[in-house]
Amino acid sequence: MPFSLIPFLLLAIPLAEIGVFIAVGSQIGVFATLGMVVLTAVIGSVLLRVQGFGLLTRMRAELDGGNIPGRDLVHGVMILMAGVLLLTPGFVTDTLGFLLFVPVFRDGVWRFARDRIRIVPAGMHRQERHPGAQRAQTIDLSDDEYTGGKNPESPWSEGN
Repeated sequence: MPFSLIPFLLLAIPLAEIGVFIAVGSQIGVFATLGMVVLTAVIGSVLLRVQGFGLLTRMRAELDGGNIPGRDLVHGVMILMAGVLLLTPGFVTDTLGFLLFVPVFRDGVWRFARDRIRIVPAGMHRQERHPGAQRAQTIDLSDDEYTGGKNPESPWSEGN
């Protein structure tokens, strides 16, 4: 998703939520609407707990088997997002949150996003990520070349 869409979404989602609140509230009443919002938050927290612990169990089994739980890690992030969306008051965010709790929907989101994500290993230095960048020179001293004492001839000594 281009970053230029983020300000648009920050404006569009609350406006959509306000519109849906007005539409639902005019049909079923204010208290029933507020009750639905609270109920979806409670259901979301229960689903987050159940699916989160289930996912942690699957991840532990993958790690114990010597495998990297890549798919489960992505699903874990989406389940966390689903929980946040369900705890956020609103019907649009609740709908998106409930959809993220469905494993088939999460797989679809992952298939869509997988080709758009670039993974950089954590151990890579900046120069290794950018082939055109200059590499830093490493100086390796042997034991006889290194002394730990003060050098009075050094420009960084306190005597100068």
